[in-house]
Formats: sequence, structure tokens, C-alpha cells
Amino acid sequence: MDIGIVSNFIDEYNGGIGVYTHQIVKNLGKMDNENNYHLIHYLKNNLDIYSQNSDIIIPKNQFVRGWGSYMFWRHFTLPRELKKYNLDVVHDPYELGPFTFNQPFRKVITVHDLTPLLFPNLFKRGDVMLHRLLLKKTISKADKIITVSYNSQRDIMEYLNVPEEDIEVIYNGKDENFRPLNSRQVAEVREKYRLPPRFILSVGGLHPIKNIPRLLEAYCLARKDGLDHKLVMVGGAVDRAGEIFQIITTLGLEDHVIFTGVVPDDDLVGLYNAADLFLYPCLYAGFGLPPLEAMACGTPVITSCSSSLPEIVGDAAKLINPYDPEKLASAINMVLSDDRAMKMLIKKGLKRAERFNWKKTAWKTLKVYNEVYNY
Repeated sequence: MDIGIVSNFIDEYNGGIGVYTHQIVKNLGKMDNENNYHLIHYLKNNLDIYSQNSDIIIPKNQFVRGWGSYMFWRHFTLPRELKKYNLDVVHDPYELGPFTFNQPFRKVITVHDLTPLLFPNLFKRGDVMLHRLLLKKTISKADKIITVSYNSQRDIMEYLNVPEEDIEVIYNGKDENFRPLNSRQVAEVREKYRLPPRFILSVGGLHPIKNIPRLLEAYCLARKDGLDHKLVMVGGAVDRAGEIFQIITTLGLEDHVIFTGVVPDDDLVGLYNAADLFLYPCLYAGFGLPPLEAMACGTPVITSCSSSLPEIVGDAAKLINPYDPEKLASAINMVLSDDRAMKMLIKKGLKRAERFNWKKTAWKTLKVYNEVYNY
């Protein structure tokens, strides 16, 4: 087969979709010698993509076409350009794929979640409009939909009226680099980021869906009950980040919250290891990579009891109502003050994380390519 993968999100700094695309391409390139892979991406920053991702085996051919804005390229230029190439299967790891016209190849699309449709008030108006206008049409043209949890599968079935048999659930994996480190490695990361001796960690950016205002309120309440840990927040400022900084000022937390911005994965492993506790009270997650990464590093996790998160973490994390800061504050102090509970979460978390593997994800994705090709 000649398989095309739309790879604009291949840079891991593009968040969860970037990690997913990177890992799919990297592992397929290593495990599959029978098929030809073609990365399809916008011309802008093309060389930078590959210089920053040296672990990717570059395919023999790269189709790079387009002019104007990226969104124009994705939704108007790319659907027409794809018709010119002799591809058997095209996979877009982003739900708003270029499958808006009749095209001669089999089409696979990954829908990670439906957050812009489920929480329109938390997303930019343009993102919501694009999903409302294009998602149903894109999905109707796909031969197979991949999603990353059974929770997302249920959402797709319910909100988009897609039959269950059209959706393949393939869990994300965790990179093998996320693991417990030795004390020297942890000390190096502590020194690099000037980390305090005791801190709680949050990873995932400052988007409203991450529920940062309630996390900060809970942290403030926990401090009033005697918590002496700092709060370290990893991730870039996205939408309405200014509100978060205003809340920090209002709560008087300026000296207690540390922002690192986006960090490389190698450093992120160290941050997970150095933290005493990991918080992820996300309002909704299609999968939720950060809790899995934290567990793989031996860090106890508190996360939401909603969306896919209970499905992913099982009984290996403390689950809380993400809309209740008091319950989160109570969970923080309970876990940090109960050595036995903390050790149990660490033990269960390490075991749970072993179940998720990017090689398995890539292998199951290749199986989908073969299935649609042989329809």
C-alpha cells in the first residue's frame, strides 16, 4: 500500500494531537517494511519538522503543496491535491480532515474528542464554527473513524449519529521515556528549573477545558488547611490565559505558583519524577495523556471522575468531581498526608501505565489501514 498521513501536527509541541501523530509515524516507520508511507504537510516550516524529530524515519516521498493560510490549504487546497497522487489510504490524525470531496483512496480519520461541540463556551468561536460546519461532513466521507477511548466512541455515536461498527477504539500509548528516574537525574531537573523541595505538578496548558481556575481555588483552600507545597504548572498559554493570572493575583498565590511554559519531553519526565503529586482536574478529556505519563513516572495522581479519565486510570488514581474545588482540596491534603495511600497509588499507577504502549497503538492503526484497503 501507499499510505498518506497528514502530518502537520507531527511536532510534539502541538499538544496531544502532536504527540499522537509523532508516535504513530515514528512507530509505523520502524515496524512496517512492506508499505510506503508519505507524510503530507503544509510547506511552512517543513524542514524544521524533521530536524526537530530525528527519531522519525523519513518516507521516500513527501507531498508538500499549498499557498495562503494553513486553514485554506487544509480545507480547500489539500482535498483537491490528494486526488493527484496514487495513494491507497490516507489517514488524518485530526478530526477536521481533508475528506470533503469524493476521492479515489480509502480514508481514515482520528477523532480524539468532541470538546468544541460539547463545551462551545470554552473554545474560540472560529473553532466551534469549523467543527459544526465540517465535522459531520468529514466523518461521512471517512471509511473508518479511529478514536482513543470508549468514552469518545459513545460521544461520536450519540452526537454525530455514527454507527458503532464504523468506529475503532485504539488507546493512545505512553512513551517508554516516561519512567522512574534515579536521584541524580531528578536533581539535574530540579536545578535546571529551580524547583522547590516540595511541589505539586499540573501539566497540559492553560486552556479553559483544563479547569485551571478551580484547580487554583482548590490549591488555595488546601494551603489554608496547612499545605506547604508550591504548585508548578507546565504548558503554554492558550485561550483566555489572562484570566488565570488574574485569579492567581486575587487569591494571593503569586509567590506560590511557578510557570515553566512548554518543556521538552526529557525535562517533563524529570518534572513528573520530582513532583510529590500530580493534579489533572480536566473538565473533559478524550484520553488524557498527562495522568498516564505521571503514573508511569511513579507519581501519585488525582484526576477527574468524568469523561474518559476513569476509563484510562482505572483504580490507580484518586478520582474527584472536577467542579468541586473543596473536594479536590480535601483529596490533595489526604493523599499527601497518608503515606500508605500515596504508596498504593504509586504502585497501582506504575502497573496501570504498563498497559499502554505506542507500538501497540501503531500496530492496531496499521490493522485499520489493511482493513479499509481490503474492503
